Amino acid sequence: MLQVEALQAEISELAKRLRYEVSVRAGERSWTERESRFQFKKNLRRIVSQLYVRDNCHPFKASLLVWVQLPLWISLSLALRNLSLDQSDLQGALAAGGALWFPDLTIPDSTWILPVCLGLTNLLIVEVFSLQRVAASRTQQLVLNTVRGFSLLMIPIAATVPSSMALYWFASSLVGFSHNLLLRSPSIRRLLQLSTPHSTSPYRDLLTAFFAKYRK
Repeated sequence: MLQVEALQAEISELAKRLRYEVSVRAGERSWTERESRFQFKKNLRRIVSQLYVRDNCHPFKASLLVWVQLPLWISLSLALRNLSLDQSDLQGALAAGGALWFPDLTIPDSTWILPVCLGLTNLLIVEVFSLQRVAASRTQQLVLNTVRGFSLLMIPIAATVPSSMALYWFASSLVGFSHNLLLRSPSIRRLLQLSTPHSTSPYRDLLTAFFAKYRK
């Protein structure tokens, strides 16, 4: 993942050069705007694939971890559901173990605050990830939109399960989002002996990119 992230600056520079070359070629061959856009995206995908092969860091490799995390997430969720529904001393502890607006962890959150917080956090994670991509391919865009849809679908699902499950899902997403932000800090990266980012103000750059994308 770090290697893929480190390539983004090089991809961005190559994309600028490619855009210029395509514009010159479009003038020579009288391409329409649609043809120019098609040629740019096709050649950029080819360049990006070559870079992934060169550095041996195809993003699919980073997704392999999901196949470890997903069974664990499902197992813990089912365990919390069973503990919330089974008549036992542990269920009684969960019934009195909540806080704030969800004092009973064995029933759904009727206020929908936990489900909405879960959905928004997941969407933030997806959007932060999407800001790292330069000219995403059609497949990448389809995957992003699918994950966005799943993040929204989790809101009504989390509103129908015991609050213990919704709280676990929200806490898990919040920790993941926090890790994502922490690993952008130059000081944290130096402490963990990771490659130093090109920018010294990653959080400001992230906000700038976010507003530039959604204020069009």
